[in-house]
Amino acid sequence: MRASLEGMIELLPDPVVALPATPLADAVLDVVRPVESPSVFNHSVRTYLFARLVAERRAMSGYDDDLLFAACVMHDIGVAPDGPHVERFEVEGAERAAGFLVNQGISTADADQVWQAIALHTTSGVAEHRGPLCVLVRAGVAVDFGGPIGTEHLDAVTDDQAETIHAAYPRLEMVRSLTDAIVAQAAKNPKNAPVPSTPADFLRERAADGETRLERAARTSRWGN
Repeated sequence: MRASLEGMIELLPDPVVALPATPLADAVLDVVRPVESPSVFNHSVRTYLFARLVAERRAMSGYDDDLLFAACVMHDIGVAPDGPHVERFEVEGAERAAGFLVNQGISTADADQVWQAIALHTTSGVAEHRGPLCVLVRAGVAVDFGGPIGTEHLDAVTDDQAETIHAAYPRLEMVRSLTDAIVAQAAKNPKNAPVPSTPADFLRERAADGETRLERAARTSRWGN
């Protein structure tokens, strides 16, 4: 019996990279994984894992973990190549995620929390005032960039935790890959890159210099590209 229990323990995932074992989380993964590049998908999952560590470190409460998972993992679905690409990617992703959640039986009010968290995740100074879900999604994104968009929450992640997370979900030149996807989406329609906005900044900087300030900053960030 002891040997059997030890074998079971060895099969359990490291809690640092354990994902929610719920039908909603499974459905979210089934929607996102086929339409995002491996690099952007890994970034989306790491965003959740880092957001959860921030919540633990800051003793934050008042949020639903399934909704946090959905908001984090779907926060960049607006750049997926199968989307309509008729609005800035944050709003397009928010609309797509909220519609998906309502179809899964999630209340309109809860789906709207996810909508706000995704739509505002690039909006510094606003997301931080719209409740724990918005705070945590933006924090998870910021931590995964390793510094260029804020260092406030980096201390919530130890080097060992980061190593475990990156081993499970490698970066795969995430910053370049995600910027490519945002710029491609932004270039399709003027409505996708209103001024001022992150998509408009990326589009302008790529046209002028071949890379964005974010990409340059990422090279010396905590995790690199």
